[in-house]
Amino acid sequence: MTSAAHTSLAGRTQALVIESRVDAGRAVLVPRGELIHGSADVLAKALAELPDGIGRLELDMTEVRFMDTAGLEFLETLGDYGHLHGIPVMTANWDGQPRRILELVGLDTADPVRPADGGSAPEPPHPPAPSAVAVERAEQLRHLQQEVDQLRQAIASRPVIDQARGILMATHACTSDEAWTILREASQLSNTKLRTVAAAVTASTGTDGPPPPEELRTALRTAVARRWHGAAGDGSGRP
Repeated sequence: MTSAAHTSLAGRTQALVIESRVDAGRAVLVPRGELIHGSADVLAKALAELPDGIGRLELDMTEVRFMDTAGLEFLETLGDYGHLHGIPVMTANWDGQPRRILELVGLDTADPVRPADGGSAPEPPHPPAPSAVAVERAEQLRHLQQEVDQLRQAIASRPVIDQARGILMATHACTSDEAWTILREASQLSNTKLRTVAAAVTASTGTDGPPPPEELRTALRTAVARRWHGAAGDGSGRP
């Protein structure tokens, strides 16, 4: 007998399909596709269609190419069926990415539902460990979020930094690049964020604006002196 069960995620190109064969009380199920959310329900439907009198149940996992932690619920459903009907249950031919998931959660990669001591089948770890794919995607998302945050900070800082560069250019008769170098070096010397240095320079030029803190003023004087020394040495004639 052959039966098939389809996942409700029919739009996926790897929608789970389970074919079954029954011969002399031995049932063989062959899943094809992905063990993802909803795959346990697909298995439950295929098991419900098996005839009475099954004495042994086997799953051939050769055609399963991907699974996430929902595969552990799939295995639990399989084990529960064996307990309920009092029959031996086994799986075989785990390979590729599904096999790595079994390794990650510490299950037998040859047959994860096989009892370790001849007793009942071991229960999957709870809570299940995240799949390797889920871990990788979470790490990628974290890096992307960091880049977004850095870009937002850069966009917010750009106007005040440009203003400070203009003030330094007018005050010290330097180029835009030299003004940028002064700000950057003052930031490093005072161990102060570049945006904070620029904001202090800009605020100090306003009416009754507060002067930069002494440590920052010292760092700015040092950075400007370095620019003067460099300009004097390059023959440009700029102080």
